[in-house]
Amino acid sequence: MNRLLIATTNPAKLAEYRLLMSDVGIELALVSLAEVGISQPPEETGATFAENALIKARFYFQRAAIATLADDGGLEIDALGGEPGVRSHRWLNSGGDDSDAALVAEVIRRMKGVEPARRTARIRATLALRYEDAGAVREKTAEGAIEGVIGERAYSEIRPGFPYRAVLRIPQRNCYLGELGDREEAQISQRRIAVLKLREDLARIAAGGVPHL
Repeated sequence: MNRLLIATTNPAKLAEYRLLMSDVGIELALVSLAEVGISQPPEETGATFAENALIKARFYFQRAAIATLADDGGLEIDALGGEPGVRSHRWLNSGGDDSDAALVAEVIRRMKGVEPARRTARIRATLALRYEDAGAVREKTAEGAIEGVIGERAYSEIRPGFPYRAVLRIPQRNCYLGELGDREEAQISQRRIAVLKLREDLARIAAGGVPHL
């Protein structure tokens, strides 16, 4: 089975991708950065999710020499002009508490008193896929988003590495994103939307003809 490097050190994200690939019928052996012995990260200097995803895909593809899928994403709050956006995981940047709990608390603080109609937000992700096919390096990007609203208070459980799932409510389901189980969330996730857009390329990798270790 051909391998696909998922450019993450987060076990929960790797598990999410395994579930997504299974759900859309892609048979690939997904491996993490740790499994291919890569620990050095690139400098994410992009101004957009797409730019950062491509930086990571190119960086890790060059070092691992296998097909690589990287992503970048975060929370966009309309009332805050799209913040935290591309800085979602380094929003505080204060040298102080950058924990998941602190990020959640900052969202709730900044949105205090904002009327319901202006609480719209989304969690967006851009995926970048880089692989070799028939002697040529191919590169594709795809985007997905989960639309919702910022709750007036945070959900009580914050999943490690995914803080904004505790603040985004999904009106159609009358619950926070963080309340959904893994499989239920996978059916609507921003990454699922993007994976489906990359399905043809992922199927090419799964079918063979691309280098793998």
